[in-house]
Amino acid sequence: MSADPRQQVRVHIRWMIRRDMAEVLDIERGSFEFPWFEEDFIRCLRQRNCIGMVAEHGERVVGFMIYELHKTRLHILNFAVHPQYRRQGVGKQMIDKLLGKLSSQRRVRITLEVRETNLPAQLFFKAAGFRAVTVLRAYYEDSPEDAYLMQFRHSYEETPEAIPMNRIDRMAG
Repeated sequence: MSADPRQQVRVHIRWMIRRDMAEVLDIERGSFEFPWFEEDFIRCLRQRNCIGMVAEHGERVVGFMIYELHKTRLHILNFAVHPQYRRQGVGKQMIDKLLGKLSSQRRVRITLEVRETNLPAQLFFKAAGFRAVTVLRAYYEDSPEDAYLMQFRHSYEETPEAIPMNRIDRMAG
């Protein structure tokens, strides 16, 4: 699923600031059928363990991620790339930034939920080394839809080939 190398867009990833909110909300609305509202972002980011980061290309925010810090893991709450910048390496650079925060001693995994109908996200995260570990039935408040709980485990020994595939992983793309 890697894009043409000539189309790769280099981004600068930094902390999200209040001034980014308009661009983040535009990306959110252009990415999801049931988008977060500004109040959802603010409520989340006010929590001590919640981090917001943006991917910037030139002067423009082209992607963002919201995640929580837990004792042994990072949990992605929201992750999106502007539709015009998808499949150009922006999401991969954001994931690589998160992977750099893992260590074999402390935070050893990243988790997130993906809607069962969001095949592009399932395929993106699978290509990044995540695997579906369980199905969360009727997970969303806004629809009866299920979610896949996807996980990336930090390990020096495991390579993607060494990870056995399971039924849920096959269903997730």
